[in-house]
Amino acid sequence: MKIRFGVGLGADTAPDQLAGIVDHLESSGVDSLWFSELVYSPAVDPMVGMAYTLARTTRLKAGTSVAVLPGRHPVLVAKQLASLAAVAPKRVLPVFGLRPAIPAEREVFVVPDGERAAVFDESLRVLRAALVDDAATYHGRYFTVSGAAVAPRPVPPLDIWLGGSASAALSLILL
Repeated sequence: MKIRFGVGLGADTAPDQLAGIVDHLESSGVDSLWFSELVYSPAVDPMVGMAYTLARTTRLKAGTSVAVLPGRHPVLVAKQLASLAAVAPKRVLPVFGLRPAIPAEREVFVVPDGERAAVFDESLRVLRAALVDDAATYHGRYFTVSGAAVAPRPVPPLDIWLGGSASAALSLILL
């Protein structure tokens, strides 16, 4: 049995602390570093933090500690993830959820009222298709994509993790 340890950064981790933390985790044999989606804090944006970590290290994995997917276009997210995976194969750990944990940040991720779970479900379909298909095509209620060719495609395909604490998030995971 293999046991791995990861470290999640909190809201008070300032960008000028990141180099020391990343270097220490890489040299200590920690498996992964996780970046929380905290817009109204000094914490580094998850995609930026992942890019910095993956470029600075050779072994340490980096992940989003439940980034918000609804309110972002999934093809653009797919391109970000594909780019990270090209720079650091097998070290990108994307985790997505329905909404920000901090209520004040919910206005930043605009989604029609009462439709967040439906947008999330459709976003996941588009995201996966953009990461796997040669030319993803999708026509849904919230997204229309014709021939989305995100490159380079991650090989092997990225695992997309789901996380959250809302009952709607749990019902999506259990389906």
